[in-house]
Order: sequence, then C-alpha cells, then structure tokens
Amino acid sequence: MRAALLYSAAGSLLLGTVTAAPAVGERGTAEARGTAVAAARARAAGADFGPCPGARDLPDSVRCATVAVPLDYARPNGRQIRLTVSRVRATHRDPYNSKRRVPRQGALVYNPGGPGASGLYFPLMGLRPEWRRIAAAYDLVGYDPRGVGRSAPLSCEDPKRFLAGPTQAPAHPSESYKKQRIARAKAYARGCADRAGGALRHYHSLNNARDLDVLRAALGEERLTFLGSSYGTYLGAVYATLFPAHVRRMVFDSVVDPDPGKIWYRNNLDQSAAFEGRWADFRRWIARHHDVYGLGGTAREVRRSYERASARLAVKPAGGKVGPGQLQGAFLQAGYYDDQWPRHAHALAAYLGGDPGPLIEQAAPRPEAAAEAENTRAVYVAVECNDAPWPTDWTVWDRDNTRLARVAPFETWENVWTNLPCAYWRGPRQRPVDVGAGPGELPPTLILAAERDAATPYDGALELHRRLAGSRLVTERDAGAHGLAGGPNACVGGHLEAYLLRGRLPGRRTDCAPHAEPEPHASHRAAPGGSGAGRLPR
Repeated sequence: MRAALLYSAAGSLLLGTVTAAPAVGERGTAEARGTAVAAARARAAGADFGPCPGARDLPDSVRCATVAVPLDYARPNGRQIRLTVSRVRATHRDPYNSKRRVPRQGALVYNPGGPGASGLYFPLMGLRPEWRRIAAAYDLVGYDPRGVGRSAPLSCEDPKRFLAGPTQAPAHPSESYKKQRIARAKAYARGCADRAGGALRHYHSLNNARDLDVLRAALGEERLTFLGSSYGTYLGAVYATLFPAHVRRMVFDSVVDPDPGKIWYRNNLDQSAAFEGRWADFRRWIARHHDVYGLGGTAREVRRSYERASARLAVKPAGGKVGPGQLQGAFLQAGYYDDQWPRHAHALAAYLGGDPGPLIEQAAPRPEAAAEAENTRAVYVAVECNDAPWPTDWTVWDRDNTRLARVAPFETWENVWTNLPCAYWRGPRQRPVDVGAGPGELPPTLILAAERDAATPYDGALELHRRLAGSRLVTERDAGAHGLAGGPNACVGGHLEAYLLRGRLPGRRTDCAPHAEPEPHASHRAAPGGSGAGRLPR
C-alpha cells in the first residue's frame, strides 16, 4: 500500500475477470509439505553468520548469513533462492543495572513492511535507548525478504529511468494524462514479466510467510517471536494463520486491514482517504505556527500556499529536477511521520520566499538511490499484484478514484499510478488468506495502532483485533505517526517492553495519550519582515 484506500460510494465493486489460484487444495497441500521440508533442511543447516558483504554503514557487530528457501514451495527440491539475514546477539546487559545479567529469550525477527522494504538495518535499533532492554534479552534479527536487496532481487525497469524528474502530479488529471499513465502502467507490468520470467508469480505474501517459517527454523527457534510494521503486520497475520503452533510472541505495529475483500485494491482506496485527513492535520499544525512559517493562519490558507508552490514548480522546476510530483512525494512523507513536519514546512516557506535550496535537498531525485528505490517498487508491485484479484477494467479505477479525488485529492491519483500495473498483470493471482485464529489457537498477540495513522488506517487494527482471539490492542489516541514501536510514546513503549520481556499483557483494549507534537526548529524562525514572520509568501 503506497498510501491509499478509500471507501467506494458504490458499495460493491466489480473487479473484472481474473484467475485466482487457491491457497488450498492439491497445490496448497504440496506447498505445506514443501514448507515442512524446507524448514527441516534449514534447521539442519543452521545459519552461518559472518561479515556482511557489501552492506553500507553496518558496523562489525552486525553479522550476516544467507538462508536457502524454495522459489516454489510446491517443489521444495527445485530452484532455491537465498535470503540475506542480519543479526546482533543479545547483549545480556541491563541498561539500568550494570551488575545484572539479562537471560536471552531468543531471536526477535523484524519485517519493516512495504512490501519491498529491507530489514537488514534493524539490528542497529538496539543502540537506541528505547530498545536497549529488548536488545539485552533478544538477538535482533532483520532480513531482506524475497526479491528485496540481496535476496534474489527483482527489477521491472532500468533504475536510471525510475527516479527521473521533474514530474507532474495533477490532483484532477485530464483524459490525455490518464492515457499516458495507463500506457506506462502496461509497460511496467510487461517489464516485470519480461525481466523476472516465470519466477515472478512466486513473489507473494503466502511465500513470504513460508520464508519466515524457514528463517525461524534456520535460527534454531522452536517458536517465532516477531515484530511486523505496516505490511509486516499482514505478513505476520498470514504467518499466524498458517503456522499458529509456531508463534511465541507477535507484535503488529500499524496494521494493514487483513479483510480478504480489501487486499489490496480497497485498502489502497481507504489509504488515500486517510492521507487527506493527515494532510489536513499537517496544514493545521503549520497554521498554528504561522508566526514561524508565514504560510497561512488557517489550514485552507496553507493549502493555497502549497498549491501556489506546485503551480510555480510546474512552470519552472526547482533546480531543474523538482516539479509538482517531487513536491507531493516529499510532503507525502509528512503524512507518515510528524517529526518531519518542521523541515517540510520550512522548505515550503523558504521556496516561496525565494530560497529553493531546502526543497531541492528534500525532494530532488538522488541517482545513487535509484537502484534501491526501483527494487523496492518492483517488489511492492509484484507482491500486491500477485496477492489478490484486482480490477482489470480501467473504468472501475477511473470511477472509484474520480469520486474519491473530489474529497481526497492530495494522494488519490498518485496512489492509482503506483498500483495500476496490477490491472494489466500477467498470470494467476493468489486468493487472499482469511486471516484469523479462534480462542486458544494462538498465543496472545499485541497490536499497536495510532488513531489517525494514514498509511494503515485505524480500522485495520480493529479488524485484526477482531480476527485474532486473545489479541490486545494498544491505541495511541489523537495521533497519526506510522510505526509506534520504539517511538516517542513512553506509554506504548512500556506495553511493548512488558509484552516482549515478561509476556505481560495490557487490557483487551488500552489507550495511550498522544505523544507531543513537534515544535518548529529554532533555526526556522525568521527575523521580522522575513518570509517566516507572519506574512504569506507571494
């Protein structure tokens, strides 16, 4: 999910004709047997950790290994791919009592989401104060899921073309612009099929969950302790449904709605709607600090300042590379993380005041990141397109998103262009797993969610809580940061630590007050008469 899921006013939705491959039946049985074979093989082989080859900025304390998994679990002795795994051993050091040795509780495996994100750098979280007690008790383990980074990486187009700028980002695109984007989506889907060949159909969430079970076995863990964020929550939910007896403790942080009917088209609609609300939160915050940024004293005035900047960039891109598309992409990040609000507000104010430097720094495409970004997009598209049926008729997309853009213009159409290759995807699709566990089938799990999260709207947390008997839901009220584990909210962090370290559970539904909103950086305050001194830039 890039950022958009909206309720369709039509209620029901014609998805079009597409072949769905069942996860049960003869092939499903073969894949279950294949997973058991692969896990037994991985347990016997173990994971031989050593230096991390080619990993930038990873200290020697982080060690890496590779774990073999079948490309196709129905043929466990066929082609194998290797997942790259990173680990820092449990420190055993109590950060608050140097004389106390903390017993090891096993490996804590992390998936950061995406789909398409790398988790190789997760073990470094143990260096942060918020994570030191957990790092004392657990080996922190990250990995590149199949297709990502160093794990049989996927690519769908030349990375040099991927981050090209400047680009447009019309909130209400013309018919000619829509035709251009349809052509690009078709070309992208062809590129994925041509570059990956027959292997492409094996990159999906069911296989990601099977890979996770093989990784568990390779680490020597009888049962898995897992933390998943964003898409990682859906992966964890699928895993818990397929392998409930293999779960020890499981944390779902910022939850994707697992309802099979929402994977993934409707989820992206809901996401777009939620981003409009978070965009409004950001604008209201800027308006409260009009004395600093001078972008308007109301959310409406701030939006006009943003639109003025977008129109100006459409005529003359900043630095020749930052157009409306790059502006929108940069400000989309503010919908995920409110700690980025001051720097984005400052960049907008500076640009409108005649200094494009901060905006260029934040939004300009970086050629050195192109290959990684293109790989992330390729895996995202492959997994979501393979996971479920999508509408194959453009008129369905056009109808639903035209309606949505009337009330949620900020992210709707950019989200469409990200996902539109799924309308033209080749090959069979999976049937989404009916995620769930009845009483006693699964150990108690912990769900963390922010009430105003845009990337994974809060209703997803409620749905997963309903589906997993015995789960506990911790809600950060009136807040919208995406990803709460190890964040600034001490209440949420306390529940996370209590669960992972002691198995202590909060109430069935527990609320935490919101973390403090950011304050403008002192350096952003302009001298009287400057663009940040309470007047709107022109």
